[in-house]
Amino acid sequence: MARKFFVGGNWKCNGTTEEVKKIVGTLNEAEIPSEDVVEVVVSPPFVFLSLVKNLLRSEIQVAAQNCWVRKGGAFTGEVSAEMLVNLAIPWVIIGHSERRLILNESNEFVGDKVAYALSQGIKVIACVGETLEQRESGATLEVVAAQTKAIAEKISNWDNVVLAYEPVWAIGTGKVASPAQAQEVHHELRKWFSDNVSADVAGSIRIIYGGSVNGANCKELAAQPDLDGFLVGGASLKPEFVDIIKSATVKK
Repeated sequence: MARKFFVGGNWKCNGTTEEVKKIVGTLNEAEIPSEDVVEVVVSPPFVFLSLVKNLLRSEIQVAAQNCWVRKGGAFTGEVSAEMLVNLAIPWVIIGHSERRLILNESNEFVGDKVAYALSQGIKVIACVGETLEQRESGATLEVVAAQTKAIAEKISNWDNVVLAYEPVWAIGTGKVASPAQAQEVHHELRKWFSDNVSADVAGSIRIIYGGSVNGANCKELAAQPDLDGFLVGGASLKPEFVDIIKSATVKK
């Protein structure tokens, strides 16, 4: 089964109402490949989710950037999966390196969050990736395998999960993993699924790349056989996000 290309735009903690309307306007006017070629999801901050969902063209979906690990309640400042369901938000990003590193979210906590979001019917973009120190010490594959294993221990069905490999040293730094570096990790992750989950999941799960993806490097990256799309940060706020979406046609 061919894996449909997936492009996510993580807007992070950026935007005003006017800026968000401008980004949405650009996406609404853009010529992008059809839904059978590429699945596109954008992830604005919580406060803009409903605005974006209401204004954005229907073939582009909306994701939250995080959600709480269990049912809502006395958890000040958190947003529950149930709330996202209530707003008809179909996707959520979980385990982004900024939350792992700055907010100390552990592998186990991320695994629990993924499992809970899935249990409520929300699809998950689950993030894994190593720091520069871990890469330089040769621990890349060990780190991403441990992060993936912590999710695998909590879920049995991967149909509604997209795995995003984001080398932390390449996020927002302008450094980008070479196509060969990205392909190596994606290939090893797919092999990990084959060895530890199943050959079916290894063949069907989409493993996308994030880390300073832009309009200039996206086509070469997209051409890698085990790279099934992108999770785009800063460039998703710019018109070049459309070029990144169009790189899906490299797979045809």
